Amino acid sequence: MAGYKIQKFPKTRIATIDVCEIGQHKHHITAMIEIDVTESRKKIKKYKNAVNKISFTAWLIKVISITIKDYERVASYLHGNNKVIIFSDINISLVVEKEISGQKVPIPLIIEKANERSIESISKQIRDSKDDVLTDNDIIFERESSRLERYYYLLPGFIRRFFWKYLLKHPHIAYNKMGNVAITSLGMMGSVSGWFIPISVHPICFGISNINKKPVVVDDKIVIRDILNMTILIDHDVIDGAPMVRFISDLSDNIEKGIEI
Repeated sequence: MAGYKIQKFPKTRIATIDVCEIGQHKHHITAMIEIDVTESRKKIKKYKNAVNKISFTAWLIKVISITIKDYERVASYLHGNNKVIIFSDINISLVVEKEISGQKVPIPLIIEKANERSIESISKQIRDSKDDVLTDNDIIFERESSRLERYYYLLPGFIRRFFWKYLLKHPHIAYNKMGNVAITSLGMMGSVSGWFIPISVHPICFGISNINKKPVVVDDKIVIRDILNMTILIDHDVIDGAPMVRFISDLSDNIEKGIEI
């Protein structure tokens, strides 16, 4: 008989499975783009030397949030059959790796009002969150859980997934619990060359991969530049293709120009 071992995964993994199941039914349009961040990284490096310590991820969150503010529809929730709800603030769910009962598990961190926050404060929240050690009693959300939420993991799968369907049909509750934007950054967790396509229940989701040096054409010359691979999921139920393209174009320009630094 072949040898094997059985490992028990943290309860939070159950929520991840449920999100993947519900997220597969979302009408997301997927964009896989490359962004030249050479000049932006230079600006960030100078900014670090001159002011406080900031991270590339925190700066990227700031740029994403203020660009979304100019295209609020991309982060809106479908309400009923013919309405959308657009929230004033950009609340971002960032997946960070935390330790739960000795195992590292991806957990969403809610960065509220990211469009109004400083890059320094976002950087500090991310750093502080990584130092937190959670237990099995902690539920899927960062804020304090109600007793009902703590029973979540004990429920059968079809009831848990009904919870997510109910959440998405009630945008105010969904926004309060998980924000209106999701970001997963593999660059914070490891080195991967290429794209990855996340699964999300949010109106808009970003999959941030690593920065790699690649040859590109600049002023008719081949040069080596720092290229960021990014995947963007946008809910086609709430916005059409043309404004999607304009949003992605402006976001790319804002990142390449290194705005807010």
